[in-house]
Parts: sequence; C-alpha cells; structure tokens
Amino acid sequence: MSQSAGKLRLGPLPKVANVKVTIALTTTLKADLERYAALHAQTYGEPIDATTLIPHMLEAFMARDRGFKRAARPRTVATQRNEKAVPD
Repeated sequence: MSQSAGKLRLGPLPKVANVKVTIALTTTLKADLERYAALHAQTYGEPIDATTLIPHMLEAFMARDRGFKRAARPRTVATQRNEKAVPD
C-alpha cells in the first residue's frame, strides 16, 4: 500500500455480487471518477476500474446520510406521538 496519498475515505473494496444499472454522468464527474480510481489503485496497490467504485461510493454516501437513516428507521409509537399533524 502506498503512503503517498494517505488514507482515502473509500477503503479497500470487498468482493460482492452485483446487479447491472446504467447511469449517465457529466464528463467532469467521469474524469473525477477516473482520477479517484487511479489514486485508489496507487493507495491500495490493486488496479481498479472507475465503474467498480461507483456502488461502493453510493453505499458509503447513503450510510452517512442522516436524513436517509432517519427516514429508513422504523417508526415507534413514541415517535409518532411526538410528530406534529400535517394538514392535507
């Protein structure tokens, strides 16, 4: 592992089963992903394609999104009592 880049937010990638999804990116974002993939490969010593990084980046983003966590959390009776009624 190279020490020149320090530690990246996205660590070494696990091996997982995948489902294919097609997305459109801006050219700037695609270039940034390519640069990140090169830095990731340099840091962790394993070549990686930029498209392989996308699901891991999305997973990390969603895991840190507090609003998403709050919305995904099961609502309890106590939580429901504390919510204000929303007019229709």
